[in-house]
Amino acid sequence: MRKNSVKNTRINAEVLKELSHIIAREIKDPRISPMTTVVAVEVAPDLKTCKAFISVLGSEEEQKDTLEGLRSAQGYIRRTLAHSINLRNTPDIRFILDQSIEYGVAMSKKIDEVNAPMHERERLEAEAAIREEKEASEE
Repeated sequence: MRKNSVKNTRINAEVLKELSHIIAREIKDPRISPMTTVVAVEVAPDLKTCKAFISVLGSEEEQKDTLEGLRSAQGYIRRTLAHSINLRNTPDIRFILDQSIEYGVAMSKKIDEVNAPMHERERLEAEAAIREEKEASEE
């Protein structure tokens, strides 16, 4: 099976859905943050390994604790995944912290900071134009 085949894409989607369900509802480890999301899953074509990209909304400490909790629950997660998905092999899951969402939020804030003076200038120019029109119409 090739990496980008339709079958592999469907397996990735199904594993993503099941992992999300398992992490959100079945694991009771207090180290795992309730704001944990499975962003993407890449199952190898031979179905032996799987990379699960995890996003945790919170501090660095919460992110580290969540990864530690997920790694300690890896056996349970794999067993539960094997029961819910009927595959020839149940992949060995490797959890990877994905910080793309945080990076996107940080970049958006920086862009807003850079554009704020420009937007303020445009707002002032628009207000000045409205005042000029109002004064011209009163005359």
